[in-house]
Amino acid sequence: MIETYLNQVKIDPQIAILVPALMVLGYALKRTPRVQDWLIIWVLIVFGVMASGWKLGFDFNGIANGFIAAGAAITTHQSIKQTFIERKNDRKKRNKK
Repeated sequence: MIETYLNQVKIDPQIAILVPALMVLGYALKRTPRVQDWLIIWVLIVFGVMASGWKLGFDFNGIANGFIAAGAAITTHQSIKQTFIERKNDRKKRNKK
């Protein structure tokens, strides 16, 4: 049954603009003092689903596209962070030894 729904999900190219928008929103939330880090992911998912649902409709496909866009934004942010920022921190730690 779930396979039927998953086979119907088509990633809409119009949602591609949502990924950088969610990254900017995540960055703004990260800089907001009263927003806890664990909450940022959930806010991005909710906004991703709402924006995708508004654009594509609040059916399974629209909601799935929102989850995919939020996941892509979160994964891209973490990839950049782990590749560039944490590598600098690792070098600093090695140089101190």
